[in-house]
Amino acid sequence: MALPKAMRLKGHRTFDYIHKNSEKYYGKLMTFKIARSNPKILISHKNFNSLNNFKIAIAISKKVSKKAVVRNKIRRLLQDYFLKNFRKDKNHKPYWLLVNLKSSDSCNYESKLLQEFQHLIFKSGLLND
Repeated sequence: MALPKAMRLKGHRTFDYIHKNSEKYYGKLMTFKIARSNPKILISHKNFNSLNNFKIAIAISKKVSKKAVVRNKIRRLLQDYFLKNFRKDKNHKPYWLLVNLKSSDSCNYESKLLQEFQHLIFKSGLLND
């Protein structure tokens, strides 16, 4: 299942903002960059309903796999895990999350990838009860 449009990050200004103003969490296979939302950046995208909601983007480099099919499979796997564990009442948190996969052989270890994703989500405090 794909992320709902209201939860997607888009635009180069958004990613520049996250890279400059984020708190970073590192793992062996991926990094998390979390920044407070800045709705002024998203006004140009004409999505006024969910400017201050929680948003996420998952970026997977070609260094992880040259095949787009493999990268998309990993992206869908992480998105599905996130959506299954994300509660609607947490959507009011004004944070933007960027997940970057590091270049490694992570595409062969789905269970390790999900374990680290879960660990970093809880370490960052996004899905705490």
